Amino acid sequence: MKGRKPATLPASASAVVDVPRPPALLSTDARREWKRAAAVLVERKILTPADYETLASYCIAVGMRNDALRTLAKDGATFVTPAGMVKRHPAVGNLNDAIALAARLAAELGLTPVSRARVTASDDDADLSFLD
Repeated sequence: MKGRKPATLPASASAVVDVPRPPALLSTDARREWKRAAAVLVERKILTPADYETLASYCIAVGMRNDALRTLAKDGATFVTPAGMVKRHPAVGNLNDAIALAARLAAELGLTPVSRARVTASDDDADLSFLD
């Protein structure tokens, strides 16, 4: 039916069966998140090579979030300008942006509770009624 979302998606014929190696350019935090998230997606049989760029972007956002958190833990959320004004640390904006991007990409990949309820792979390839 038009406009209806399927309860489950069939397992993709092109789904990878082993956790792929993370891209070399990812930070340590991003590589750690790649291994964690990719393992979840492989287990659900929904990770395909076409998803690698989205997964990498999600992992980069997680790495950026962690970098911003470390910076804020070290420097604090505000600073005093030479003129004596208290301003928000630029890392606060970086943190907010990274959190928002990571949340959006996690939903695209099926890594959030709501998206996980929608994007659940099924081994039953015979039920393709959602394509009607």
